Amino acid sequence: MNTNTAVTTPNSVTASRLEGSLRALAGLPGRIPDSLIALVGRFSIAAVFWKSGQTKIQGFAVDIVSGEFQLGVPRLSDSVVALFRDEYRLPLVSPEVAAPLAAFAEHLFPLLILLGLATRFSAAALLVMTMTIQLLVYPDAYPTHGVWATVLLFLVAKGAGTFSLDHLIARRFDLKP
Repeated sequence: MNTNTAVTTPNSVTASRLEGSLRALAGLPGRIPDSLIALVGRFSIAAVFWKSGQTKIQGFAVDIVSGEFQLGVPRLSDSVVALFRDEYRLPLVSPEVAAPLAAFAEHLFPLLILLGLATRFSAAALLVMTMTIQLLVYPDAYPTHGVWATVLLFLVAKGAGTFSLDHLIARRFDLKP
């Protein structure tokens, strides 16, 4: 008599189907395309820095979510140099230089990231800005800056994804993305 013969019972068939269904369900998150993650990350991180940049200027405001549009010649807000002097206090860079540089960077790099153009470079630039803010300005804000850094590191490592100008340029010139 062979005792190694497997007996199939309705319970074992049900358990096997349940196990297969659970494995399939557990595998779904791994099928989320990097390009979708990059697109959501690009929009989100661009909004964070764009909104910060908007607080530093007057005469020009664009917020597509709230519908605010004020098209004009941007200029530095009256209080932003004082903010860099009194609150941010960056070493090695004067407030008169740091304020316009930050305002410019917080508009240029988010725009490039949103378009998916020079994404890795722009994300790296904002990552340096994030690290500067974390280490020199707001060291207790590490939970927020950690999230920013995670998104920016993803963009540096993986690029902008399929839905980007970087991808179109790479395809046009047969470059590796």
